[in-house]
Amino acid sequence: MRIPLTKYGLPEVAAFPAIELAIMAIAPLVWPKSLPGWGIVLIEIVFAIVLIWTLSFFRDPDRTIPMDKSLLLAPADGRVTDIEIVDEKDFIGGSALRIGIFLSIFDVHINRAPCDVRVEKMTHRPGKYKNAMKPQAGRVNESHALALVRTGSPEDRLIVRQISGAIARRIVCAASEGQKLAGGERFGMIKFGSRTELYLPVRENAKCLVRIGEKVKAGLSPLVRYE
Repeated sequence: MRIPLTKYGLPEVAAFPAIELAIMAIAPLVWPKSLPGWGIVLIEIVFAIVLIWTLSFFRDPDRTIPMDKSLLLAPADGRVTDIEIVDEKDFIGGSALRIGIFLSIFDVHINRAPCDVRVEKMTHRPGKYKNAMKPQAGRVNESHALALVRTGSPEDRLIVRQISGAIARRIVCAASEGQKLAGGERFGMIKFGSRTELYLPVRENAKCLVRIGEKVKAGLSPLVRYE
């Protein structure tokens, strides 16, 4: 049976719980004798909650990916914070629809491909660690962009950008240039709160299916439909 934890978090999944369990075991031996029993219980409960959250942060549930090839699926779990038309000359070559998704520390943090694509190139950009809930974070924060080409029709150019946040300090991307990814396939994660953006060319037949404030799930929630 598959353990529903991501391989991208193996160092933390192995180290953090071990450290927390060791602290929980040693702490009663060094606590002041004057500490009341309820205080000891409360501290142990806090440690247990942190341990459970650490494991849940790296959860990686299996998902049944929609087979509809006309859809662009959410590349991340979280809440849609902005939907804007921007100028993206570097790869898309003109006006692009950008959909921004904010991932809280309680969301699943696995990133997935929005559809069947080929990875054309990847660009890592160092930067700041501003609040990832704000659209401006995409311009100034550390980020890793995957320039993608749909392998189905239309063969649009897309961008999925992984963006660090105020808490997130490590972007993981296991994809490589030239690699083909199936829609909904895992390719990385951002550790401890972040932002993910999807860019696609502005088209009359590309209909945005989500609104600002909506919750979405990677590989499950449709963001755009080609009509």
